[in-house]
Amino acid sequence: MAENKKRSILNANLRELHQKITGLLLKTKPRLNDQRCTMDHMLVEELGQMAMLAESFIEQRPRSNKNWQDLADSLDQEGVALWNLSGTVHHEKEPDSDGRTLSAALKYAGYRLIEAGLESKPGLQTLLHMLQLASKVGSALSETGKRDTAARVLMSAAKYEELLRSADDQECGHTQGAAQATMIYYASRMEAAWREGNDGVAQFMLQKITDNESQLCLLQPLDRERIASKLLEIGKSFLRSLARDAGALDANAARESVAWLQKAFAMIEHLEDAASPGLPELKRSILRSLARAYFLSSSLEPENLNRAEASLNELITTLDSSAESGCPEYQQLRWMRIAVLKRQGATESMLMEAFRSIMDHSNLTDADLTDLLQELRTLHQHHALVTTIHQHALKRTLELDREHIIPSVDRLLLSLIHHCSKDQDHGRAMKDMSEAFTDLHNGDVKLPKVSTVASLTLLWQFGDRHYHAKRWSQAADWFLAGAHSIFSSMVRSTEAKCYRKAALSLIQGKEYARAYAAIRHCPKEESATHYVLFLTAVYQGLEEEATRAIKDMVNASDFDRKMLLLATQMAHEMDLKRLLLSVLEALLQTLKDGASIETEVEAITVIRCLVRLVLKLLCEPGANRKVLVQTLIRHLRLARSCCEKAVARKAGAMISKDLSWMWRAAYNCGVQGCSEWDSPEDTVSDLFDISRELLEIFCHATLVEADSDVYQYIVNASFAAISGRVFSTRQIISQAVTNRDDRLRTTVEAICDAKSRIKDILHKGLIRRDDDVLRVRSFLHVLRVFEVEMLCHLKDWNHLLDVVGEVATADALVANTFEAIADILWVEKDCPTEILFMALEAILHASLDRNSISVEKFARWLRAICTILLSRNTLADRLKAIGYVEQAATVLETHGSDQNSVVEIYPADERQWLLATAYNTGIECLQALSGFITNRPLISAHLCWTKQNGGLKPPLSSAALSLTANDARKRLYKPYSVAGLLT
Repeated sequence: MAENKKRSILNANLRELHQKITGLLLKTKPRLNDQRCTMDHMLVEELGQMAMLAESFIEQRPRSNKNWQDLADSLDQEGVALWNLSGTVHHEKEPDSDGRTLSAALKYAGYRLIEAGLESKPGLQTLLHMLQLASKVGSALSETGKRDTAARVLMSAAKYEELLRSADDQECGHTQGAAQATMIYYASRMEAAWREGNDGVAQFMLQKITDNESQLCLLQPLDRERIASKLLEIGKSFLRSLARDAGALDANAARESVAWLQKAFAMIEHLEDAASPGLPELKRSILRSLARAYFLSSSLEPENLNRAEASLNELITTLDSSAESGCPEYQQLRWMRIAVLKRQGATESMLMEAFRSIMDHSNLTDADLTDLLQELRTLHQHHALVTTIHQHALKRTLELDREHIIPSVDRLLLSLIHHCSKDQDHGRAMKDMSEAFTDLHNGDVKLPKVSTVASLTLLWQFGDRHYHAKRWSQAADWFLAGAHSIFSSMVRSTEAKCYRKAALSLIQGKEYARAYAAIRHCPKEESATHYVLFLTAVYQGLEEEATRAIKDMVNASDFDRKMLLLATQMAHEMDLKRLLLSVLEALLQTLKDGASIETEVEAITVIRCLVRLVLKLLCEPGANRKVLVQTLIRHLRLARSCCEKAVARKAGAMISKDLSWMWRAAYNCGVQGCSEWDSPEDTVSDLFDISRELLEIFCHATLVEADSDVYQYIVNASFAAISGRVFSTRQIISQAVTNRDDRLRTTVEAICDAKSRIKDILHKGLIRRDDDVLRVRSFLHVLRVFEVEMLCHLKDWNHLLDVVGEVATADALVANTFEAIADILWVEKDCPTEILFMALEAILHASLDRNSISVEKFARWLRAICTILLSRNTLADRLKAIGYVEQAATVLETHGSDQNSVVEIYPADERQWLLATAYNTGIECLQALSGFITNRPLISAHLCWTKQNGGLKPPLSSAALSLTANDARKRLYKPYSVAGLLT
């Protein structure tokens, strides 16, 4: 009875547990079947409760299943359903994801329900099945962190493994299955122990797997793949621990990883890739991790470095031909090979091949370039290799999509420039950069402005560094690199700036020919370019080129006057006078149109420098005096204009010293020109005119009355200028020119102006010394003679008579003036007789009135007057001629004898002419009806003869005493000279 009662209670408990399990199934199934429903923690907890109830059911069930067979079948069916459902749950990649947790909970609950419905003495096939299920559940629970639960499941698995090992398989039909289940069990135990940190158990399980060759041979490829995956995960865990903890980066952990990864690769090494779709990738993953472990452990085991290289080479050889050869994982292998090669101290060719493999299988994205450039920074000892890598990377960018070229090129180009700046071989660095630039240009790459500016800034920075270190040639090469056509996206000013910087560097290095060649390539729009061209020409002594550069610089749109100041200083330091002249003229051009008084004063200062410079040039042997004198005159005229403006603006005191210096310079040049220069008279006249004008401005500008000498210089300059113009006019009228009369009129006007100016100075008493006054008056007499001469050429006889009348009323210093005027009129064939007579008569009367005429001149002028009167042959003229003869007889009374040596003797030929004329005229008059008229010439002749010969009678032969008019002209004409007039 007691036994039956006990069984009855046990059955009741089992059914109660079954009901609870059934209730939980009813509660969870709708939620599990609802695909829209997301997993929650309550569902996992309920599945755990279900597994716990199933464990209680297993513990309480009797050995015989007669009374609870229906319950066992029900639980088994529900367990299979839950197990199958676990396969449909979405598995996330993360180990602790909700999908994995739910799947593990379903497996665990399903396994326990299946185990609860298991018969008390299961068969061999059932044991195999349960061992496999337990192994899988244990792995799933361990993976999701349910380690205690996983341990209990694996303890159940150990029981099944022991039953399986002790079972008798007489037909050997389950040998392979047993081997597979056992190996999976060992792997699960190994994985669980590893997750718990029990390395000893994990190593023991690994040994049980690898040492049992008989069972390993029976495994299917998929089972080997699963075991290898677990071994790979454990081996990678050591490497991940190193990555997480930088302080634990030691070789011991890597060596531990090597052992696991070697076992993993040995597990699938002999399998064909076709055995499983994921097998090739698994092999690559194992080799990838193994190569890394080899590399990290090479410090303890150096031979592992070679193993790492061999592993990577094998991997990369297979990866290069795959469709996904450029994926990040594969690229990591290539980077790892570079790390191995670097540690091995491989040759540059081997390293280059490794880098080429990376670049050829990369799209050179921003991340890729970052990795590449960071790695290149560690290869500073392999300069040529780094350069080659840069160049290959740039060529590789040309093969990419055009949208991705520019960012890659930008970074690579900047890195290459920075790298070349560290090269000790300057020529090689320049060549490397030039080749890279040319490749990009040939590849039709158009750098944007931002990239261009960045590259140029870097090039200029390194160029400046060489420049400040006085490595002039190297600095120029860096600047010239910036002028490459690859940087053409910027405006031409950057190209010009590169050439200018290069030229300036070469100038500092005294490589003037190279500097000149460099600047000649520079665009000519900017004034700074012309300034550098000026410098190169100056240092080479090319004054013409330098002068041309200055002119172009001034005409540039962005011209700055400060450049001319620098050019002036340079030309002065180099003692290039002609160039300095051109520079100062250009500087003056910028000041001419100034609106302020300060600008006018600056212009006057520059002109003064120009004048002084021209004077120095005139003193040099072989100077082009004609051009220089005209230049001097031009600048002095400009100085006059500037001074007039300055004085008009009440700034005379500011320029008084400049004025004083310039009028003296002009005056002295005029004086020097009179004696030394072989130049037209107008040139000297212009200098004297300018000097006189500057003097007048000086007098007007001075605050006090000017000194008498100043006005004397005004007179001197005026007279010298007119004298020169008269001499020049004489040369002009001696030639057959069309503007002859215009020149004569201009000269007459100038003479009149000079006369008025000098008269005004005399009238105001501005010249105080008597000697100076006499000299000034003599100037006036000469000017009148000049005026008469010019008027004769113009045939302006009325005006000429006015001048003669002016001379007649002049001061007593007119004797020579009278003679000069008489000479001019007498030899002028076109002069009308009436004009000649009136002029001579006026001159004669004026001379007699002033008693300033010599006996010889009186005799000759009297002869001329009488000849003209007698030639008219009128009664009035004859009477007037008789009057002049009688006056001559009066003069003979005093000057007819040589007894007194002090008294001048009347010329003998003039006496003979006077006697003959009077006698012949008297003979002619005998035929006239009027006795008084006819006899008066004879009386006059008699008087002349008597006074001449002491009472003797005159000869009767009139023919022997008569003289022709032409003979009279020849005797009367005597050319005048200015020197004679001034004395």
